[in-house]
Amino acid sequence: MNDMDLLAERFESHRSHLRAVAYRMLGSLSEAEDAVQEAWFRLCRTDVGTVDNLPGWLTTVVGRICLDMLRSRESRREDPIGERLPDPVVSTGDSVDPEHEAMLSDSVGLALLVVLDALAPAERLAFVLHDMFSVPFEEIAPIVERSPATTRQLASRARRRVQSANVTPDPDVARQRQVVAAFLSAARDGDFAALVSVLDPDVVLRAEGGDVPFGTLRVVRGAAEVAGQALTYRSMAEHAVPVLVNGAAGTLGTINGKPLVVSAVTIRDGKIVEIDIIADPERLRRLGIGAG
Repeated sequence: MNDMDLLAERFESHRSHLRAVAYRMLGSLSEAEDAVQEAWFRLCRTDVGTVDNLPGWLTTVVGRICLDMLRSRESRREDPIGERLPDPVVSTGDSVDPEHEAMLSDSVGLALLVVLDALAPAERLAFVLHDMFSVPFEEIAPIVERSPATTRQLASRARRRVQSANVTPDPDVARQRQVVAAFLSAARDGDFAALVSVLDPDVVLRAEGGDVPFGTLRVVRGAAEVAGQALTYRSMAEHAVPVLVNGAAGTLGTINGKPLVVSAVTIRDGKIVEIDIIADPERLRRLGIGAG
């Protein structure tokens, strides 16, 4: 085995970790893969003998690549591709696909990624690298071109945003599934009162695709309003089956094996607090959801 083969082997041993970093930074599975691949190219152009801590070096390189990608998104806002929910990771069994297990540790739900999407790029980097991967501020500071003290403030601001959004779900997936099943049953039966009973009074629903104009998200707030939407689209409940979305309870709607809609549900204290819906069959197909 030559030196390049050995280097490739070392890199592959860190790939799942690097994908986890990139997914939290970008919320896009394809862009996360691109970022990891770019890190490999940069490693190939580097004198590895000068790298004391390869995992740490790769983590910060992926962070820098993702920061550049986020800033590029920002610069293109005058010609945007439109608002969209982050890419969901859907598992149809009772457990998360091993390939995605590392990527979804720390309860990285779709609702959390939505909050991260609202952060400034430097804030997101500081929060993700420090709070999720324990990278010291002294190592993050050069990436964002700030002092360690200012970088700490960036992470602190991001942390307050995440904490105020309160997107951490109940940890019991079986209980989550019971609540989702009750919601689907009420929708199928057209039972408005039963729907409201499983919804938090301040529940938020975000929907992308379907009859929502391209590049926009429909946002519905409040138990009565969300229950009304569920009744309006009750036919979707007829085709919904339980799945795991980013490791939490959710649903997948299919017709003739074709994925039509994915719903990620955030449940806290036995009530649904957020529902994120992607009703874009082409996007779901590209993500490989429902395949096989």
